[in-house]
Amino acid sequence: MTSYEQHTDYTLDVQLQSQNSRMKTKYAIVFICIVALVIIEKESNILSRVSDKLIQRQAPQQTPQPPLDYSNTTQNGSLMMLKMLLSKLIGTVGYNSSLSEEQEEEELDDLGTYSFSGGRKHILLLATTRTGSSFVGELFNQHGEDMFYLFEPLWHVERMLTTASESNNGTVLSGIYRDVLQGLFLCNFSLLEKYIAPPPKDHVTPALFRRESSLSLCEESVCSPVVKYVFERFHCKTRRCGPLNLTLATDSCLSKQHHAVKTVRVRQLDTLQPLVEDRRLDVRIIQLVRDPRAILASRMVAFSSKYQTWKTWAQDGQVPEDDEEVKRLKANCDQIRMSAEVGLSQPRWLRRRYMLVRYEDIARYPMQKAEEMYRFTGIPFSPQAREWILRNTQTMQEASGIYSTQKNSSEQAEKWRFSIPFTLAQVVQRVCGPTMELFGYRFVDDEKTLMNKSISLLEEKLFL
Repeated sequence: MTSYEQHTDYTLDVQLQSQNSRMKTKYAIVFICIVALVIIEKESNILSRVSDKLIQRQAPQQTPQPPLDYSNTTQNGSLMMLKMLLSKLIGTVGYNSSLSEEQEEEELDDLGTYSFSGGRKHILLLATTRTGSSFVGELFNQHGEDMFYLFEPLWHVERMLTTASESNNGTVLSGIYRDVLQGLFLCNFSLLEKYIAPPPKDHVTPALFRRESSLSLCEESVCSPVVKYVFERFHCKTRRCGPLNLTLATDSCLSKQHHAVKTVRVRQLDTLQPLVEDRRLDVRIIQLVRDPRAILASRMVAFSSKYQTWKTWAQDGQVPEDDEEVKRLKANCDQIRMSAEVGLSQPRWLRRRYMLVRYEDIARYPMQKAEEMYRFTGIPFSPQAREWILRNTQTMQEASGIYSTQKNSSEQAEKWRFSIPFTLAQVVQRVCGPTMELFGYRFVDDEKTLMNKSISLLEEKLFL
């Protein structure tokens, strides 16, 4: 045998050994993954059973809740993870992946994003007062029979803790808000019950804030018989119902494909990270913002008694910027901006789960923006929602009420420019300047420009 032939045989042996080694490595990794997934699934089932027992011991009088089925979500996630690993390890000749680290991370993110909630989406609409959140929330409330929508459930928490020590501790209050939202997304009303006053009796209450703003809470299956001499302030308008039975509300919630909550009470987006990372949920956050000058003008009308100081300043023409009212305005603007900066930076826990929307864009292009929001949530844009938008954005005569959702939307977006004194607009521009710049709101230098509707105060801007 020649030296060349010997060298060739040696090379083939080395290649065969290398291939065998790679195959053994692949099968070993697959075997380890299967064992690990089996262990994880068993631990998940054990934790689920222990959790259920603890909840039953600690809260025997709370709203009865059906046991949550973790096995399906865990099993689906395990199967998808196993499928991905098999395709990665067996379906390729070499072990080295052609994907970049960022692409592999995104593929894993997609797996975690869509496999643990059975297609159910949980939409959280974050806003502040007078940003048009009632109108935007209605876009989801009107989706149809498979949507369970709640209007400002955190109102009860804020109201009860206003005079309590927790109200002075932002961290504690944020944690309570988050926990209540988590329970509601899981169709568990027991934690919210603790903050409803007067306390519900046998899980029945006539005091739920703005019940009539949720179609789900007024549908026939939740409509209990009328109780004589029991007054419900926020009673249903679509049918005559008795006090809200939260057990029936739970059943309705569980029967719906998607859940949505509107709130103006969550101040900091980063406090919601544990909620977003809850593997039982598929949370999508929409942050709604509006020109701070328009917000102030709207609040001065809607909450007139609380804004007497601003009205006095408007008449005097002088605003002391060291006043607590001005400091509060600045703090609100800063909180909105910082939350948006967190969302727009797209940290891994918020990737493909956060969307920023300006009210002015929705007012100008309601159908287009509604389609974008629905696409972001992964929910089909229903014919019912389309019809509602057409009926409620082109009306010639606006309905009354500070929470009315029937408006000529394009006109409404510019209305504030004729009601806010230029002196106050200047103050807002000074203390909320960074927030206005981030969201693309143009500054004005004189009253003439402020009132000239042919001059747009809105920059064309995309928030990715």
